[in-house]
Amino acid sequence: MLWIILATVVIVVAGILIYAASKPDAFQVQRSTDIPAPPEKIFPLINDLHAHTTWSPFEKDPAMKRTHSGAPAGKGAVYEWDGNRQVGSGRIAITDSAPPSKVAMRLEMFRPFKADNVVEFTLEPQGNPTTRVTWTMHGRQPFMAKLMSTFINCDKMVGSQFEEGLAKLKGLAEAR
Repeated sequence: MLWIILATVVIVVAGILIYAASKPDAFQVQRSTDIPAPPEKIFPLINDLHAHTTWSPFEKDPAMKRTHSGAPAGKGAVYEWDGNRQVGSGRIAITDSAPPSKVAMRLEMFRPFKADNVVEFTLEPQGNPTTRVTWTMHGRQPFMAKLMSTFINCDKMVGSQFEEGLAKLKGLAEAR
C-alpha cells in the first residue's frame, strides 16, 4: 500500500514538473486604461521616475530606501529601491523615451526573486482629450517562474497591480 501511495506522489510531482516545463519561455503582462487628458499631461508622470512615487502600486513601504541617479528624467534616469518583503529590492532605468508617446524601461529585480524584464508605457490619443495608456511588462520565464505560475496566476497578480497604478495615474492626470 505504501508503494502505491509513493508511486502516485511521484507520478503527480512528475506530471506537474512536465507541465511546468511545457509552458512558454517568455511571459507578458499588459493592462490599459483610457485617461481623459492629452498625452502631454500624462507623459511627464511616467517619464520622470521621481513622479512614480505618487502613483506606482509598488510604493507600499514607507521605510523603503530610494535612490535616483542618472538623468533627471527620460533616457538614462535610474531609480533603485530596497524595501520590505512586500516590495523587495531592484532597479529600473529608462532606456528609451519618445515624448509624448512611449517610455521603455529595464526592470531588474534582486529580491525577493531575481528578474530582468522590459517595461513599456505607450500613450495613444483616442480623440480629444482622451489618451489610452498601456502598461506592458515582458521577459524571460525561467523554469522556477514556470513552476510558480502553475500554482499562481501571475498575469492576474501583476495585472491587478498595473490596474491599481493606472487608476492612480488617471486620478493624477485628471487633477492636473
